Amino acid sequence: MKQSILFRLAVCMLFVLCTGLLFQYPACGSAIKDTESATHGDTAATQVIVKTYEFDGVKLVQFNLAVLSHYSYMVVSRGEALVVDPDRDIQVYLDTAKAEGWTVKGVFLTHSNADFVAGHTEFSKRVGCPIYQSRDSGAVYDITALSHGQSIPWGEVRLQFLGTPGHTPDGMSVLVFGKADTVTPKAILTGDTLFVGSIGRPDLMGGSVPAATLAGMAYDTWTDTLAKLDDGVVVLPAHGAGSLCGAHLRDEPSSTIGTERATNPYLRHKGRNDFITAVLEGLPDAPQYFKHNARMNREGPALVDWNGQVPKISPLDASLSDISRLYIVDLRDAQSFAAGHIPNGINIGLRGRLETWAGIIVPWGSRVVLCGSDEEVKEACFRLHRVGYEVDGAISLEAWKGAKLAVSANRQVSPQELYNQVQAGIGPVIVDVRLPSEWMGLRIGNVLNMPLNQLSDLAVKLDPEQPVVTVCNSAYRSSMGIGLLERLGFRQVASMTGGGEAWIEAGLPVRQPTAPGGAQAQARRVIKLPDRVDPAQVKRMLMDQPGTFDLVDIRPIDHFRDYSLPGSRNVDIADLINDSVWLTGAGPLVIVDRDGSLAMVAGGILSQKTDRQIKVLFGGLEAYWNLSEMGDPVKAVPIVPGVQSPVPAVPVQPGGQTPEPLKKKSAGC
Repeated sequence: MKQSILFRLAVCMLFVLCTGLLFQYPACGSAIKDTESATHGDTAATQVIVKTYEFDGVKLVQFNLAVLSHYSYMVVSRGEALVVDPDRDIQVYLDTAKAEGWTVKGVFLTHSNADFVAGHTEFSKRVGCPIYQSRDSGAVYDITALSHGQSIPWGEVRLQFLGTPGHTPDGMSVLVFGKADTVTPKAILTGDTLFVGSIGRPDLMGGSVPAATLAGMAYDTWTDTLAKLDDGVVVLPAHGAGSLCGAHLRDEPSSTIGTERATNPYLRHKGRNDFITAVLEGLPDAPQYFKHNARMNREGPALVDWNGQVPKISPLDASLSDISRLYIVDLRDAQSFAAGHIPNGINIGLRGRLETWAGIIVPWGSRVVLCGSDEEVKEACFRLHRVGYEVDGAISLEAWKGAKLAVSANRQVSPQELYNQVQAGIGPVIVDVRLPSEWMGLRIGNVLNMPLNQLSDLAVKLDPEQPVVTVCNSAYRSSMGIGLLERLGFRQVASMTGGGEAWIEAGLPVRQPTAPGGAQAQARRVIKLPDRVDPAQVKRMLMDQPGTFDLVDIRPIDHFRDYSLPGSRNVDIADLINDSVWLTGAGPLVIVDRDGSLAMVAGGILSQKTDRQIKVLFGGLEAYWNLSEMGDPVKAVPIVPGVQSPVPAVPVQPGGQTPEPLKKKSAGC
């Protein structure tokens, strides 16, 4: 009891602190952060073990490569390891196996990956293990071909492979069973078929198979195969939030079939055509390198000399900045690039999604030259192999300057300076290089939207003689925009320091569209708080809109057993705040408690984590029962086995827990 009271006091203090900060600043910084800026740390380009899932006789080790939002796995039983969807640089798996005393006995590819070059041929040639893959993969190298429903023994357990097309025609997942229970699987590795909160996009086949056809396959895969699995089966996908292999992925490493059944927005569409429409709607452009990586993976990637030296470009002369000859990728940070860079170089910073942005910006087959220190060049060359790019040479800015060659520079503009210029009517043209969805959701003012991957084409609308300032969330993408515009002849280009995050931290106003197309907009503060609903509104929702919202009651279980609202679920406040399953849903989340106080605390915290509509019963159940127009209290109805309950059916609670039977007792406060 003491721990519960202390926890609630801590939550209240946290809420007071959070709301105080919200009202102090005109906007919440989290409203503009993205998965791009989350990958700018030193460790994001290194594969790390996220979690180990242990079942009877088998363990699954999950690796994450944050810059590609890529999950890979080692399935280990009795010391035998199967590596699933490995990256091209396989040393981390070999080192892990050696440290644990495991032997790599095979590699399994869930499909012909498009967003990275896989490590299957590296394993085959260095370890001599077989490559397991769907017989429909079209691979031109030797594989151990698998069919739908086929099982193989692995150590002490059994693995069963399922054909799960949708993202690609050759998509295949693998069920992992425990040693004792050979009927109900413990986990499923779904590749790009099913993600946490999303599914694999069906438009990456380059037109060889219509996207709608693949989306229909995805519908059949879910309906006929995955939906028949037990709710408790752990879902382990090949990608997380930030991956371009799907849309709207949640930032969680795993899920369960039951959670996805209840919360995945794509799986809520019961009709085939509605499902196909939802899957095809709003997909971002696929990077141009995807089709080349998919081809490499089908053909079997060549082995890489991971320790090879990158030659220095010599002699140095002005022709090296000729865009028809070379593509210079400057690896330094945005501030260093603005201070001075080789003309026509593109700033794709090493501390960020170098692999993905190089694949988006740098045309496939270009002669790539890297600009940076020896250490930066070595790391970049290593990482570019992950997406199939070869590096022709390296240049340092110091050597370029030493050769007395021209250097380009840009004056960075601070958020306050840019705001002052706009207010004075002397501001430059501001180009927001983020995605349209980001631009529509929140922007720093009256700005043009020209997404970075389309900037070179859309820039024809601009006058290269006029000053232009590029902006994004963190200045990583906007610095790339400088180089792209300079290659088109723009010479008065600057990037806003720190991006939109710095703008918000400076307390400057943001704008949000209030009409379709953004025709009307107004400056507004971003204060994310739950909506308060009065008892009469809740009663109308229960009577008129059952099944369209989630209703959770955070009171102690004994109080919930005494009385509750129809269809409500009892959830501990700690579970409600910490379990991400509550962050998504097709309708609002309505929180109730005794008097509305703790419900407002929980609603305030959840509102900072999600765009889902959060509502709180104002005054709590005390107000609901006490208002005269409510009439007699709603009685709890016991759930009797074998008898249909009049209480509306609700999904299973997070963690697979079902509500305890309710007692029939008069409500009271």
